[in-house]
Amino acid sequence: MTTRRSRGDGGLHWDEQRERWIASVTVGYTPAGKRIVKKASGKTKTEAKTKLKEIIRDYEDGLAIAPADYTVERAVNDWLAYGLSGRDKGTVTACTILSNTHIIPALGARKLRDLSAEDVDKWLADKAKSLSTRTLQGLHSCLNRAIKRAMARDKVKRNVVALCSVPKGKAGRPSKALTLAQAEAVLEAAEGSRMYAYIVLSLLTGARTEELRALTWDHVDTEGDPSATPPIPPHVAVWRSVRAGGDTKTRKSRRTLALSKRCMDALQRQREQQEREREIAGENWQESGLVFASKVGTPLDPSHVRRDFRNAIKTAQGVDPAEWTPRELRHSFVSLLSDNGIPLEEISRLVGHSSTSTTEAVYRKQIRPVLQAGAVAMDRIFREE
Repeated sequence: MTTRRSRGDGGLHWDEQRERWIASVTVGYTPAGKRIVKKASGKTKTEAKTKLKEIIRDYEDGLAIAPADYTVERAVNDWLAYGLSGRDKGTVTACTILSNTHIIPALGARKLRDLSAEDVDKWLADKAKSLSTRTLQGLHSCLNRAIKRAMARDKVKRNVVALCSVPKGKAGRPSKALTLAQAEAVLEAAEGSRMYAYIVLSLLTGARTEELRALTWDHVDTEGDPSATPPIPPHVAVWRSVRAGGDTKTRKSRRTLALSKRCMDALQRQREQQEREREIAGENWQESGLVFASKVGTPLDPSHVRRDFRNAIKTAQGVDPAEWTPRELRHSFVSLLSDNGIPLEEISRLVGHSSTSTTEAVYRKQIRPVLQAGAVAMDRIFREE
């Protein structure tokens, strides 16, 4: 005689139509008082009983509402839809691209409850063959946050991604700096182009590309105040960036930089050029107050800046446009100052770093590595006969 299962242990029965064993158990009630029944099936009674035990275990662990078919793809899509509220548009776009390009195609079909740390390790190791470490960190972060959100909503017991470390990815193209000869060639080639003032300010002030794209005319003073005490030179206030909220990268990145004569001349040309473009655009002009804007006054997109920069320097002697990006003008600024004996502390202040250690870490290839004072002193002390 078959022993009746205890209350709360669920039930097992044979379904003639489906020809499968069906397991079911009540895991709670809706606010309206209707029972919430979870079901599973198996070809054998043992298989169905195993699934029944998993349902009961999940119920006891507080995962009663978690659907058995909840996949990684659903978790990631839920996070993209509801977990990025209030984030910068660029951040949402980047996370969506990473998820749809790399996470969902590789892991999306996997049931979230079955995803293991080993699965994640193998996936990251495979991606490391073709992606940079920075991109791998982004992938790990997206998947980690998606599953963390699912765990907080009782969709899975634990976040296995948090247990996995990010491997070292494919080596990227190292940043480099223009030599003085190359810098002069770049300035000469860019003269007369729409990017001329942008290139001059980036190369001669060390401002970040995101800071220049957010620079407004009310933060530019090409006159200064010689009568002030102390005199105020012509300057540019680097107080904004295109980051979320308009803040600069760090607190010390908010700085005011004196302008060289070449910078002042370039800005004057930029103002005149923008006035001409405003007249040509007519009613299509959208006033933004930006120093560097499109031909209708709208903010510049990073990809457009890269394209226009490479077009502007395509005739520069000794410089292959395809091998250079606008951000490397900042690296060149640091390198040229270092080559001309400017102390690291002063360079750090000019580029808006929080400390000299940041400058050394980020621009270690651009900082002059040879300290000559000791050798000069020793030659003086131990003179050869």
